[in-house]
Amino acid sequence: MDTTQTENLPQPPETEYVLHRRFDRMGRLVGDEVMKRLFNTHVMVIGLGGVGSWAAESLARSGVGKITVVDFDEICITNANRQMHALQGLVGKKKAEVMGERLRKINPQNTVKVIPEFYNEANSEMMLSHKPDYIVDAIDNLTAKTHLLATCRARGIKVVTTGGTAAKMDPLRIKKADLSATHGDPMASQVRKILRQKFDFPEKNFGIPCFFSDETPIQPVELKYDHGQGFKCVCPKGQNDLHNCDSRNVIWGTASFVTGAFGLHLASHIVQEIHAQVWGEAEKK
Repeated sequence: MDTTQTENLPQPPETEYVLHRRFDRMGRLVGDEVMKRLFNTHVMVIGLGGVGSWAAESLARSGVGKITVVDFDEICITNANRQMHALQGLVGKKKAEVMGERLRKINPQNTVKVIPEFYNEANSEMMLSHKPDYIVDAIDNLTAKTHLLATCRARGIKVVTTGGTAAKMDPLRIKKADLSATHGDPMASQVRKILRQKFDFPEKNFGIPCFFSDETPIQPVELKYDHGQGFKCVCPKGQNDLHNCDSRNVIWGTASFVTGAFGLHLASHIVQEIHAQVWGEAEKK
C-alpha cells in the first residue's frame, strides 16, 4: 500500500467516547473506573533511553492522561538498537521532543509536557513543581539518580526505579524488590551505598520499588569493524558535554529485549498500583 494515500484520511473527532474506544482493550482488562483514574494520572518519566522511552510509550498506550518526559540528550545513531524514538531521519533531534510528539500521536487527548533538560540538584525544584503523581526513574547517572530518589523519598513522591540494564541478555532474570533488598546488581549496589552514606537512608526498607537483574554482567566483546581506529561519532551534531562516548572507559553492550522489558515493567508497576487502589477503594464502600 502507498502510505502517502493514507496520510490525509479523515480521523474521528476527539470526543470522550473516542477516547474510551482508543483504550477499549485496556479497559476490558481493568474496568471503567480504573480507566478514569488512568486518564487523570500524571506520570513523569526522567531519562528517555533504552528503558525510559519504552516506559513512556507503554504508559501512553495504557491510557495515562498526563505525561511529562525529561531528557537533555539528542538521539544518537547508536541508540537505534534499543531506544523507541531512534529512527531514520531523527538522529540529532532532542529525545524529549521526539518522544513527546510520539506520545501525542498515540493519544491526541493526553497532555504531554516536554522538558529537554538534564535532571540535577539545580533544576530539581523546577521539574518537581509540575507535581507528578508518579515518577519513573530511568536515569543512569549516579549523582542525578540518587538525588532524585532521595528527593522523592523526602517529599513523599511515589517513584519506581531500576538497577543496571546494560550487559544483560536474559529478560527473565528481571525481578522486583525494595531498592534496599536488591542483589546481584552492581548499579543498584552503588545507588544503595550513596543513599545510605550521603542521604542517611536506613539499612532496610527504603520504600522505593526497584526492578533489577541478578544476571552476571557480560563483558563487552571487542569489535573489528573499525579496523582498529577506535570509536568515531557519526551523528550530525557530534557529541555533547554531559554524555560523551569517547570519554568512557567501557562501552557496555545492550539489547532492546532487556532494556525494553525493564521499561515495560516500570509502566506495569504504576498501572497495577492504580488498579489496586481503585479496586481497594471500591471494596471499602
